[in-house]
Amino acid sequence: MKKRGFEIVSRYDKQQIQLPQRQTQFAAGYDLQAAEDFLVPSIWRSGALPTPAALKPVLVPTGIKVFLPSDEVLLLVSRSSGPLKRGLVIPNSVGVIDADYYNNPNNEGEIFVQMLNFFSQDYWIHKGERICQGIFTKYLITTDDVQNTIKRNGGFGSSGK
Repeated sequence: MKKRGFEIVSRYDKQQIQLPQRQTQFAAGYDLQAAEDFLVPSIWRSGALPTPAALKPVLVPTGIKVFLPSDEVLLLVSRSSGPLKRGLVIPNSVGVIDADYYNNPNNEGEIFVQMLNFFSQDYWIHKGERICQGIFTKYLITTDDVQNTIKRNGGFGSSGK
């Protein structure tokens, strides 16, 4: 059985998408790329202070999904160059991809990366541009944890609905 890794979701051709890779020998994170060109509007678009509507993140598609053991999670974190060079941040600081997100019926488990653009100009992410890092890690539960039997039946942001 597969332990952990990435796959391309069915709505993309396998030649269109590159699976995440670590960029150096000791890199902790796998760089995820944008699956298509995507506009991330500036929160300063109007020139005035950002409105609540301007602070709504966009969801950038990656075209990939992840499979991992039930006691692990994939953390999505900003690349160090994202905020500094492009003004792009993950608004919740860390995205969490649980094991049961894989192949969910709503979106096949495709990973979307939430992004905000804090620079004064809109930013076009180009297909294949590295947009965040994915870091695999184990997590712990309490000794008196009550095992939840509810199955995930949706995609992005579906738990707790």
